[in-house]
Amino acid sequence: MSKQYSLGGADYQKLGLGLIIAMVGAGLTYLESTIPGVDFGPTWTPIVVAINSVLVNVIRKFFTESI
Repeated sequence: MSKQYSLGGADYQKLGLGLIIAMVGAGLTYLESTIPGVDFGPTWTPIVVAINSVLVNVIRKFFTESI
């Protein structure tokens, strides 16, 4: 655990993983919007991105966490 007001290597790794998860969630939303008849609009797009990002993280946790 890093000291307050500083970041260590593990912190940067976690931040990078969070960035990747967010980008994959946004990419999935883009791919979903290319489906004919699907238009989330300006109101729902941020919500769909958040939901997709959570789903990506759940799937990642499912496959990487050991019991």
